[in-house]
Amino acid sequence: MAAETVASTNAAANTVTSKNMAMAKAINDSLRRALESDPKVLIMGEDVGKLGGVFRVTDGLQKDFGEERVIDTPLAESGIVGTAIGLALRGYRPVVEIQFDGFVFPAYDQIVTQLAKMHARALGKIKLPIVIRIPYGGGIGAVEHHSESPEALFAHVAGLKIVSPANASDAYWMMQQAIQSNDPVIFFEPKRRYWDKAVVDTEAIPGPLHKAKVVREGSDLTLAAYGPMVKLCLEVANAAAEEGRSLEVLDLRSVSPLDFDTIQASVEKTRRLVVVHEAPVFFGSGAEIAARITERCFYHLEAPVLRVGGYHAPYPPARLEDEYLPGLDRVLDAVDRSLAY
Repeated sequence: MAAETVASTNAAANTVTSKNMAMAKAINDSLRRALESDPKVLIMGEDVGKLGGVFRVTDGLQKDFGEERVIDTPLAESGIVGTAIGLALRGYRPVVEIQFDGFVFPAYDQIVTQLAKMHARALGKIKLPIVIRIPYGGGIGAVEHHSESPEALFAHVAGLKIVSPANASDAYWMMQQAIQSNDPVIFFEPKRRYWDKAVVDTEAIPGPLHKAKVVREGSDLTLAAYGPMVKLCLEVANAAAEEGRSLEVLDLRSVSPLDFDTIQASVEKTRRLVVVHEAPVFFGSGAEIAARITERCFYHLEAPVLRVGGYHAPYPPARLEDEYLPGLDRVLDAVDRSLAY
């Protein structure tokens, strides 16, 4: 997880502010900064302390901040989230790690019936500033219950914010913003991107947490994605460019709330939209995007909004996950179908 220094330097302080680092390291540095900045920030989860997490995202934090700030919990996800709710009621800002995506379901009751509803139940008088970190998605050859994409289940619940970074820089800053939020945030970390590197400027001024970004300009069709699929969509755009097609790529960054204004502006320009996510297409977040954009852009669209994602089936064994996950050919096929209208 060592970071490589790049040329950007803060002249006044004579300190380096930009580093080339992996996403896992960026999240680790962001958590470290939060722990240093606010004594009310706590980190909780299974093996987050002495082990530093199964992906080593919390490596070294317990050693530097102690067992009362970085807490190894029992294997009880419902208890972890319930305890975090109690701590938040006492003024703390817990950052909870769910070790793998498929392990979150024992805590689903606490999240949707308590965490998401407390603010409304108390008529705005109670806030629960809790971040729930969830490594999610496939692509690492894991066993059952270790490669789920359950973001749509949480996006359906009012009172939760759902975000997912696609690169190290966004991971660093979105984590800072999530911890500072007074609302509960589900922070989905694309585990297959943990080792992808990008330049992170730790003194930059970040944009709004729930604002989508145009990461590649184009004119013929818009690809919208978040988390692990943004990199794939950029690869698709490169492949399409070799055939003379200009694809615009949007990194949505946030699943709830969704930045429909940025999507609409892109679609009004390109007149076509393909939404890509790892989660199953059936009742996935792409369905909401397709419906809203069809309403907003009906007279601009030259093709129906298409969706590419996982199949409506349990996540398969590791040997078959390449067939299950959206890949270059499947997204390019959707691009061809859209442009054929």
